[in-house]
Amino acid sequence: MEETQRARSHTVTTTASSFAENFSTTSSSFSYDRDFLRTLPGLLIVAEIVLGLLVWTLIAGTEYFRVPAFGWVMFVAVFYWVLTVFFLIIYLTMTYTRIPQVPWTTVGLWFNGSAFALYLSAAIVDASSVSPERDSHNFNSWAASSFFAFLVTICYAGNTYFSFIAWRSRTIQ
Repeated sequence: MEETQRARSHTVTTTASSFAENFSTTSSSFSYDRDFLRTLPGLLIVAEIVLGLLVWTLIAGTEYFRVPAFGWVMFVAVFYWVLTVFFLIIYLTMTYTRIPQVPWTTVGLWFNGSAFALYLSAAIVDASSVSPERDSHNFNSWAASSFFAFLVTICYAGNTYFSFIAWRSRTIQ
């Protein structure tokens, strides 16, 4: 009976320790690239997230539904804000190294290029829709969102340039 008790406790201990070993190995296999946020593309992504958040919160805090053009601006701002946060997580956790089947340089180029083009159109629509005669109490928020939309557009243009350089160097090899 004591032999059975010992065997069980030994088995439980071994199972618990092997679980701890497996858990520590799997959790240590996740990488975190601290230096990414120190690079210019990393800083641009953080700027895109912060400024993009300002764009859509400044519009969302108003009665933007009265001006249909702001619906387009909200769509572009929220859509690319969510995707940019997603890409930041991918770059920080170095997930792109774990999924080599995806052509990440091409995906980054298409993402940043489309974000630049659509954000440029949204910034122009935003700026052309701001009018003090329409609704005076929303004017300041809409004007600020227009300013930040152009800043985000510049950030996406910069990241498009860096993505193009990375894509081109990848395709030349």
